[in-house]
Amino acid sequence: MKIAVEGCCHGELDKIYETIQLLEKVGNTKVDLLLCCGDFQAVRNEGDMKCMAVPLKYRQMQTFYKYYSGEKQAPVLTIFIGGNHEASNYLQELPYGGWVAPNIYYLGYAGVVNYRGVRIGGISGIFKFHDYKKGHFEHPPYTKETIRSAYHVRNIEVFKLKQLKEPMDVFLSHDWPRSIYHYGNKKNLLQKKGFFKNEVENNTLGSPAASELLHHLQPSYWFSAHLHVKFAAFMQHPNKEDGKLPKATKFLALDKCLPHRDFLQVVEVEHDPSKPDQLEYDLEWLSVLKATKDLLNVTSKAWNMPENNGLHSRWDFSATEQTRQEVLHDLGNDLTIPLNFSVTLPFYNPNKPEYNRVATHVVNPQTTEFCARLGLSDINAKIRQPDEGGEVDAEDDDVDSSDSIEDPSEYSTDASGLSSVNPDEITLEDEEGIEDNSVQSVEPSPDYTPDFSNARVLPDSMAVSSDDAMDSTNDETERSESSQTEGEGKHPERQLKRLSGENGRGSVMIKRRNQAIYTANDEEDE
Repeated sequence: MKIAVEGCCHGELDKIYETIQLLEKVGNTKVDLLLCCGDFQAVRNEGDMKCMAVPLKYRQMQTFYKYYSGEKQAPVLTIFIGGNHEASNYLQELPYGGWVAPNIYYLGYAGVVNYRGVRIGGISGIFKFHDYKKGHFEHPPYTKETIRSAYHVRNIEVFKLKQLKEPMDVFLSHDWPRSIYHYGNKKNLLQKKGFFKNEVENNTLGSPAASELLHHLQPSYWFSAHLHVKFAAFMQHPNKEDGKLPKATKFLALDKCLPHRDFLQVVEVEHDPSKPDQLEYDLEWLSVLKATKDLLNVTSKAWNMPENNGLHSRWDFSATEQTRQEVLHDLGNDLTIPLNFSVTLPFYNPNKPEYNRVATHVVNPQTTEFCARLGLSDINAKIRQPDEGGEVDAEDDDVDSSDSIEDPSEYSTDASGLSSVNPDEITLEDEEGIEDNSVQSVEPSPDYTPDFSNARVLPDSMAVSSDDAMDSTNDETERSESSQTEGEGKHPERQLKRLSGENGRGSVMIKRRNQAIYTANDEEDE
């Protein structure tokens, strides 16, 4: 099965799909699935745009709304996770995952699904240790603090993923697992991104939580983005079972969707031709969700996950046969993910923009249905009304990393992702353009009737034999690039470069970094 992997999307769906279609045409092939590694920016309208943690100049509508409204349809099944530049209010409607548009599926805060026998998991957001042990308490209207903390990884999601025992084929994270750079061409990485040198040498770059998951899950493939650079690595895991070969993970990080950037790569992953070409729930993951439903925390108070330390009566929440049977009963023995996308808010109309639209907090019927079937609680609904209890007001939560409530023994430094200045990443810390979104949250207008029947059948996928996958630990053929702020100066003429197959065995050739799709524009760069 051919899977297209994309780095940071930044709302550029049109360009991503155009690139895939060009690749298919040139190579006379078919891409079966698209995986996006965060910063997806599922912006439906002007209110959603105000929920992105980016400076004002980067708040642009982009093209997602066309797929949400039905004006366009995603030409390939798309699965994505959240990053740190998202319309957080929309993604919070789907804490357990769901369709954000026909044929475009969000994995939730954390999630696992199956497609054609390939098991795909992921975790959204980036790691910041001062928010790691808090619950998911944020909601519109966001403050300057909660618009950022809304996308920070929480320990409950890592804990749930660590209950999994069955093999994982593909895993997605936005920020990199810490230490993964030691398993690839570190020299080449630092030639491209010299400002990562201190963090790489001190082993503080990336997410320690993701690293913990990498060692536990040991997936065949791990894909990331966030640092806006292409990087491949090969990690051999210690052998846990005698008589069996040790597992290994092929890691690939990709760039953001811009001209002259390595933002897309096609890999071949073995699949089961007998499995349906519809997206399916993962039985073990749903069993873990059901087992951990009482661990839900919707406050800003920090707490520890259960562990075998004498303080908790239960610390193992892995899937049991009884829980699996309960889940199957709940779902009527059908693990197919229903095509129940529905429009929950008005979408952007370029002929009649409404720039005064405020962020809206709604409960998504997909999540309501999902929770009702499995006996779970909708996190988004629990934090919706302050007067209904369970919520700590976001404005009272002003914890700085220097006042961390984290245990000293766990993740004692916050060097996640971008502890040094990365001129390639949108920065917020010193931006005066971030507006305080402490405005009154509103319900949809009375005259608006959501369409709960707008769903599209997934397209038939063409089976592609797969006996090969990503190779190579070190991306030796990658050209060194300047670590200066991108967009400055002109790009020299570059050689043709393959999109699929890092070892050059593929037959598809397109112009390097997809220049045939759209012309470079310095103003478009971040």
